Amino acid sequence: MARTKRIIPTGVTKTQMENAFSTYAKAEARMTKINALIEKQIATIRNKYTNELATLKEIKDTNFDVLQAYALANKDSLFVKKKSLDSLHGTIGFRTGTPKLKTLKGFTWNTVTNLLKEFLPAYVRIAEEPAKDKLLAERNNEQIADFFPKIGVVVTQDETFFVEVKA
Repeated sequence: MARTKRIIPTGVTKTQMENAFSTYAKAEARMTKINALIEKQIATIRNKYTNELATLKEIKDTNFDVLQAYALANKDSLFVKKKSLDSLHGTIGFRTGTPKLKTLKGFTWNTVTNLLKEFLPAYVRIAEEPAKDKLLAERNNEQIADFFPKIGVVVTQDETFFVEVKA
């Protein structure tokens, strides 16, 4: 669907506005009805295949366990050069995940942070950022608001147009 530029008309009369609102409301009602029909049909189709999908998932899970057990039992011989094994029906293998840090037993991230401050302070982040919530809360305080232009901020409040159709 090609993008078109919306041209907003000017000089609209009350009669034109009411006619447009009527057409808008009818379109909204029809869209709601169509979406309800779509959802109903989707639910019907989903219900039709629920049992079969559950059975197939069970079959997949059981066979996944068999494949994994085989791979783990033969890991030292089959996965020496490559981390995957090609089969007639597909490929099985092991993927190495992204390295991550985990705490040792008895340590929490707060404990780690405190120990880092002591032994490796260069590895502790200190985030500096504007306290936007405080600035917004104090926007009516002239002593604070006078600094806004100096610090390069302005308080804005967007206004969006809406249409609510009566049911």
